[in-house]
Amino acid sequence: MSNISIIIPTINEANNLPLLLSDLSIIHKDGEIIIVDCGSKDKTIDLAKIYGAKVYKSKEKNRGLQLDIGAKNSKGEWLIFLHADTRLTHDWFRKINSILRGDKKYIYYFKFKINHKKIIYRFLEILVNLRSQYFKKPYGDQGLIIHRTNYLKNNGFRKIPLMEDVDFLRRLNNKKDLKQLNLPIFISSRKWEKTNILLQAIKNWNYRRRWLKGESTKSIYSDYYKK
Repeated sequence: MSNISIIIPTINEANNLPLLLSDLSIIHKDGEIIIVDCGSKDKTIDLAKIYGAKVYKSKEKNRGLQLDIGAKNSKGEWLIFLHADTRLTHDWFRKINSILRGDKKYIYYFKFKINHKKIIYRFLEILVNLRSQYFKKPYGDQGLIIHRTNYLKNNGFRKIPLMEDVDFLRRLNNKKDLKQLNLPIFISSRKWEKTNILLQAIKNWNYRRRWLKGESTKSIYSDYYKK
């Protein structure tokens, strides 16, 4: 069994995926990279294969399903879930090696950083990292590192098109097992560049509020992705 399986859901990520795959190339024989694509029309799948990633396909545009497909087809002891538009530091693998040999009960996530120089993003980083560390509410774009036994014990990601990360973390029996790494993950600023940061934060909060009140993910998904 390989040590780690890195699972990345994709849809038309040809512009971003090669950068992340380059960051991940240092794992060599210590793990595998799994791409689960849900219908890309660009060169996403071709690029994934060039970098030696294993490619699986999802019949639905459903991130929870994609992540679960990746987990079910993985061979690693540790599962690392990443978004395709993120970047890691050059020494990320060396720095997480110690935790991979440590306690399997913990679920780790990276320190939130936005890949843009605007000062306003520094304030957003502070708020997100405070929320994650003190209120134990990280999100999927911060990356999640979960031991296979822990993933299965908590029944994995449900097959829902969004909020799959919030749903999974809410089902954990002990939130104290969530630990922030002193290691950044660099997140694309693209979802904030098209709108006001405060406005986007309010929208995201409202989507989560609607979901927690029991509104269907299909309805929220439609609003979230409407042009």
